[in-house]
Amino acid sequence: MVRRQIGFEPPAGFDELDNPGSNGDRMPASTPTPVLLSLLQQAAARQASDIHLVSGYPATFRVNGRLERAAPKPLTSDDIRCLAESILPAAVFQTFEQTKNADCSLSVEKGGAPPLRFRANVYLARDGWCICLRHIPNEIPTLDWLGFPKELAERLVAYQDGLVLVTGETGSGKSSTLAALIDLARRTRDAHIITIEEPIEYIHEVRGLSIVTQREVGRDVSSFADGLKYGLRQDPDIILVGEIRDRDTAQMAISAAETGHLVFATMHTRDAKGALTRLVDLFPQDSQDDIRTQLALSLRSVVSQKLLPPAEEGQRRVLALEVLHASQPVQVAIRSGRVETLDSALQTGARSGMILLDDDLRRLVREGKITTETARLYAKDPNLLGAVAKSW
Repeated sequence: MVRRQIGFEPPAGFDELDNPGSNGDRMPASTPTPVLLSLLQQAAARQASDIHLVSGYPATFRVNGRLERAAPKPLTSDDIRCLAESILPAAVFQTFEQTKNADCSLSVEKGGAPPLRFRANVYLARDGWCICLRHIPNEIPTLDWLGFPKELAERLVAYQDGLVLVTGETGSGKSSTLAALIDLARRTRDAHIITIEEPIEYIHEVRGLSIVTQREVGRDVSSFADGLKYGLRQDPDIILVGEIRDRDTAQMAISAAETGHLVFATMHTRDAKGALTRLVDLFPQDSQDDIRTQLALSLRSVVSQKLLPPAEEGQRRVLALEVLHASQPVQVAIRSGRVETLDSALQTGARSGMILLDDDLRRLVREGKITTETARLYAKDPNLLGAVAKSW
């Protein structure tokens, strides 16, 4: 038996597993090695949002937005491959051999305690194996815990049709926001809700009159676009698309929104304006005018969010929002391709529920949730770095 020591003691009650590379056979899927299991447990105990396993570096946790070393000893590529092969299903592993990237989810149970759930991305860097794991809480977060305005959430889930985009950088809490919105929808509406995710993160249990059908890309359906295509034949009221990243998915999402369905989707952009620009840019230039017309008619709202460092060390990160609703000026700006005028629409749309990021930063400073320095760092208006910031 080959034993690997990676700077962690396996949890009590577990025997070390053979090195899966020692005899050419892979471990059964979703059976974390004792070393990886110990890592998962330590991450959960320290309330880490992510675990980074990178060849040449020690295992590292992200806690409240900051990186913290979990052990002093660097990991080798073979160490990480050993851990990755213990959790990748066989079909996903075959895909990884071709694409050099793979996503999966895992759930670990022990002693009757609630399971530890993680989303994993396995990838190569300079030919070395790497894993990034995101901790997924067992309970769907409440709007209050997220810091998401209840009135805004109620407005978003009350739409009978149209497209709602939730945007933000990686790690900005988009999945948590969408999970809370879907949870609100299923509790307040009698609707068939279809989610298409990669992978499934939060589990929506049977509750109330709504039906929630959760499909995982790669396991239940081949792509987001196919999930939308076939989902339209499954009598949906609400469709959640984990991410719009290609033209086919974008076209299907807009078409579904146009034909009487409420569609929630995410995009990786810094702000609302960037989301609309990127969505249109997914299409060839000769069809962009038609897409802008469709988008102007189908868009309902764009919520762009950021998670900011808290004012008090050790507290969880703070949610800041920019919210754009499809008012008439916004529709005109989208249809004409003049996205630069959206900032003006945001500034004049406060009465209709729109929120400027800089206004939300002011609020968070006044409430003592973030520091002035943090607000200055994330503010979009350069004036906020000077005289205006002093008034906070």
